[in-house]
Amino acid sequence: MEKLQRIYRLHRILNDCRYPVSGKLLQDKLECSRATVNRIIQDMRLYFSAPIEYDRGHNGYHYAQKNGSGFELPGVWFSPGELLALLTLQQILEKSQPGLFDSQLASLKQHIEKLLAAEHLGAGEIPKRIKILRMAGRDIDPERFQTLADALVQRKQLAIHYSSRTKGEDSHRTLSPQRLIHYRDNWYLDAWCELRGALRSFAVERISDAHVLELPCKDIDEDRLNTHFTSSYGIFAGQAEHTAVLRFTPERARWVAGEQWHPQQQGKVLDDGSYELQIPYSDPRELIMDILKYGGDVEVLSPPSLRQRVAEELGRAWGPYGAG
Repeated sequence: MEKLQRIYRLHRILNDCRYPVSGKLLQDKLECSRATVNRIIQDMRLYFSAPIEYDRGHNGYHYAQKNGSGFELPGVWFSPGELLALLTLQQILEKSQPGLFDSQLASLKQHIEKLLAAEHLGAGEIPKRIKILRMAGRDIDPERFQTLADALVQRKQLAIHYSSRTKGEDSHRTLSPQRLIHYRDNWYLDAWCELRGALRSFAVERISDAHVLELPCKDIDEDRLNTHFTSSYGIFAGQAEHTAVLRFTPERARWVAGEQWHPQQQGKVLDDGSYELQIPYSDPRELIMDILKYGGDVEVLSPPSLRQRVAEELGRAWGPYGAG
């Protein structure tokens, strides 16, 4: 029986018994030696501040009452593997978006670390052994994020002030939040916008003065949301109207063939070892940026309009260097 399981079992025994429990009975119920029982009691006192006392008159152990209430182990009970997974997920969230949910997760993190310490699993090693590197992530206000999340789960409308980075315009909007999306180290809110009378995606860090309204939000069918927000490439929404056909060199194919650019992509390895990738898209801006980062290792085969746009961007990129 694992130590955490014995701790939980001992907790249930002491909670269920009205009188002090003898050491011999604890040995029998926990299927362990007297020394092991003593170690479990010491661990519970050390890691969980369990008020276990020994009653000499009854020759047994019991929980001392504090403030008229009994003692409870912290949180939900998990296996050691599940605890490590939870702490790892907390580390991922902490590093990918610093400050987000810090106050909400602090208590949970302490409980998990205590449980892991009791099992001698080295919880303190996780921050040193797992590194999450942010790339172009933009910081957001945790309180504002919480406001958006509250409206989302309560199915309430939101009133916001939004500063568009693309057009440089400010606007006041009423939204029916549908989903929060974490995409490329940044957060976006998919919502029905009353101002536009349509579905829109909003960069969370550009939202200010957000507050929840006492009005039920408009719910959009899941299939309609997926059709609008995920049928095209990247963060730009809309029905896919084009299919990009890209050919990667054999050297680059070894990487790209294992990547997912879009759920509906199609790819195949050609006879010369190169890789052909087909991707549905509507707005080409993000797709062009991703194509350009591969330089000479990729060629746009079709459509001609996308090929022309990429050629123009390559020409603009060459401009400052060609002049020299």
